[in-house]
Amino acid sequence: MAKKLEFVMLLDCYGELLTEHQKNIMELYYCEDLSLAEISEPLGITRQAVQNMLRRAEKILLNYEEKLGFAERLEKMRCCFGNIRGAAAELNDNSLKLRIENEIAKGLELL
Repeated sequence: MAKKLEFVMLLDCYGELLTEHQKNIMELYYCEDLSLAEISEPLGITRQAVQNMLRRAEKILLNYEEKLGFAERLEKMRCCFGNIRGAAAELNDNSLKLRIENEIAKGLELL
């Protein structure tokens, strides 16, 4: 499960840097949860070809993350927003809570 989530996050960050074919296969496998056979049949390729494409695309995404680290930074930022939300919940000023929540929502949209 953790590996699947890792590749969904990497696909979110770097998916546009893959070829359209690589991105499509990664999305079908990781986001749509299709099997190798369910992917290969409509594309007219073998399950082995799908698996090879997945491994190649995974390697590419991991390489981008190793060099750029965007996915790790995004996860840390989401965690920070969660911490801010938790701290804001302890405030007595509802107006200030609402302002903080609005700013958190804006920040999360930017991610």
